[in-house]
Amino acid sequence: MLIRYYGAARAATGRDEETVDLAAPTLSSLLQDLVTRHPDGSPTLESVIRRSSFLLNETALRDHGRVLAPDDVVDILPPFAGG
Repeated sequence: MLIRYYGAARAATGRDEETVDLAAPTLSSLLQDLVTRHPDGSPTLESVIRRSSFLLNETALRDHGRVLAPDDVVDILPPFAGG
């Protein structure tokens, strides 16, 4: 599964994207795994995720219990400022 990071999520992880291999994760368990993988960012990934929205294969995802597939793409979108 491909995870793409934007804005503060990119700053928290130090990367644009990464591939993870989890057996039938939900969005919730995926996010917890990512927080565990990236504990030391500034800001912390955990704090970024709390205020972020998510896309699953370019469609808004609000159901944190949704089971994800190995070929899915998840985007983590923190709030953006600007105009």
